Amino acid sequence: MAKSDFDNANPTVLSVSQLPSRNLAKGHVRKGPDSKYDHILFPKQWWAGSSLNSDPSVWTSDEDEDDDLTLATEEPIDEQEIYGKSYAPSSCTYLLSTISDPEHPVTLGQIAVVRLDDIHLSPSPAERLDPNTLTNVEVELTPTVNHCSLATVIGLAVRVRLENALPPNYRIIVRMKDGSHAQDDQVNKQLGDKERVAAALENATLKGIIEKMLETCV
Repeated sequence: MAKSDFDNANPTVLSVSQLPSRNLAKGHVRKGPDSKYDHILFPKQWWAGSSLNSDPSVWTSDEDEDDDLTLATEEPIDEQEIYGKSYAPSSCTYLLSTISDPEHPVTLGQIAVVRLDDIHLSPSPAERLDPNTLTNVEVELTPTVNHCSLATVIGLAVRVRLENALPPNYRIIVRMKDGSHAQDDQVNKQLGDKERVAAALENATLKGIIEKMLETCV
């Protein structure tokens, strides 16, 4: 594709170091009911194969484990985890910020199509005492130009990424931010229609584009 054919030939690109992030302390281990989804959110299981406590003489007692459970605080999935990046020892999860742009060799986070401030959870993490609570995840996208012809493709990639990564009790809503696209109503209707989304994903060419966009998610 010639550069002149791009919707936006010269988008503003942020460096990776400029993207919002949250570093967890070294040795931090997620605890609580939400940790059961770590095999989805952290594809490389950092605890597998560890030689720690391989000697039965240093295993923790049931009493110690009870104390750990008492002290543990639940850490519900929040906006930062959905955006990326959130670290665990030797591993990290990137859900949305590292999805590739379909036109340029940059990520959606780098060109601010996906923004941390435009990810909304309802109820909020602080209000979710039960990890199985039905939770709405709304992601508002901001195309780099208001006539972006690939807005629907980008929205589909975001939706697919979240549906593959989040627990089933998370209801996903992906839409264009108000006023960010000349046809935001039309794009939003398509992204919100499950039947139209399913039909679109049956298109081999479109599916290939989305799979390519998701290759950079690690």
